[in-house]
Amino acid sequence: MFPQLKIANMIAEYPIIQGGMGVGISLSNLASAVANAGGIGIISGTGISVDEMRSQIRRARELTNETGYIGVNVLFAMNDFAEKMKAALEEKIDFIISGAGISRDMYAWGKQAGIPVLSIVSSAKLARISERLGAAAVVVEGFEAGGHLGTDRPLFDILPEVVEAVKIPVIAAGGILHGADIAKAIEMGASGVQMGTRFVASEECDAPLAFKQKYVDACEEDMQLIKTTVGLSGRAISNQFTDLLLNSDKLRITKCQDCLKNCSYRFCTLDSLLKSMNGDVENGLVFAGARVSEIKEILPVRTIFKNLTAEYSEALSHRAI
Repeated sequence: MFPQLKIANMIAEYPIIQGGMGVGISLSNLASAVANAGGIGIISGTGISVDEMRSQIRRARELTNETGYIGVNVLFAMNDFAEKMKAALEEKIDFIISGAGISRDMYAWGKQAGIPVLSIVSSAKLARISERLGAAAVVVEGFEAGGHLGTDRPLFDILPEVVEAVKIPVIAAGGILHGADIAKAIEMGASGVQMGTRFVASEECDAPLAFKQKYVDACEEDMQLIKTTVGLSGRAISNQFTDLLLNSDKLRITKCQDCLKNCSYRFCTLDSLLKSMNGDVENGLVFAGARVSEIKEILPVRTIFKNLTAEYSEALSHRAI
């Protein structure tokens, strides 16, 4: 049986946090399904308006049972970071998780509101800084993750260093797909895991079917590392857009969303994510984790949890032999 995950005043039945995936991939539908299954659900605040984020939080609350936990993921790199964070706090969200930079203010705001703030980090140094500033937990994300990458080191190389560096709970993320991965992470000192890619290929995920199907159809050789306008590498499934990015100097911005504090303006990352969210999975970015090719079907969230439980138990029984 899985150990419970305890972060601040939250105690989840399963030590599984669903990753906050933008744009529009993890909203109220997916977050509430994960929370109702015993995990911790996250709404991505990226690429939606403040009002839309508020309505997604309220809808998730309506769909979630009393014991379920819902958080919001807000990215420090976005222009609307402070506005989104304050709105989420006003909505009395259970917790906030932030990546793509660290802000001293966000911990102070969280403390003032009595709401835990978690940081996504990729090194022991950043984990220590986050703990010192007031993070309730850190999510350590390895190179295997989908979307923007903060490191070129594998998760299980970084995880022991982070566990040793801090006293707060450490959540392992990046390439976690099966129950055996969860068993390994917990054995190495993690309090739980964050999973994104596996939950995209779920019936309740807010992404369009074409986006989910792209995951199911992906082969190992389809994975591409591209340089996004944030200045970081991003892992995506190859399509016409990634081919253009990798092989053409003639790429031009067709539409600028003016969303980032710092942007290379080579193309609009947000606009390309919005395209794929709207079903155009050939001309937009389809971010995914390194092991997406292992996913063969779209399943209900509860079935995913059932499978993870069985795989975790099997992994433990093999270790006991």
